[in-house]
Amino acid sequence: MTIDIIDLGDPQYSDLSPVQMAMVRAAQAKKNTVTARAASEKRELFFLLLGNENLRSSVRAREEKTIDAQAEAEIEIIREDLLYQLAYEALGSEGNEAGPYRYPENPNYNLSYSQRFLVVRNYYMEVTSDAAARLEAYRIDTLARSYLGEFYETLYDLLASYVK
Repeated sequence: MTIDIIDLGDPQYSDLSPVQMAMVRAAQAKKNTVTARAASEKRELFFLLLGNENLRSSVRAREEKTIDAQAEAEIEIIREDLLYQLAYEALGSEGNEAGPYRYPENPNYNLSYSQRFLVVRNYYMEVTSDAAARLEAYRIDTLARSYLGEFYETLYDLLASYVK
């Protein structure tokens, strides 16, 4: 697989961890899917116009530009999401004098509240597959109340929605 979603020669990305490389490969696969779909749409347009004897019309150029613009917008969203995931993963791999950051043993207070929300949500989603037990464990978690602030209720509602 050729990776061109980000420049891996950039010093910032030259020493990615295996988890981060998996993220890059997944994003590259999404990009390849978007690119293939755009090429397929342009091929269908070509044959449609050929069948209607309109191949030399300006419609083809205009529609191909639209398809390319839509594909590029989707690819840019994938790229931005990948960069965010890589940055988040890098934050999670760091630590302090108490060791690596990990909720609930050593929570990272340098994260924004929305990032903390993701950390705590991921923790509870991995703890157990029993939705009711997950909700009960979260309900009695006193650290989560102070760590998440106003996001505590949002995560509670989310976990409660899995119980129903």
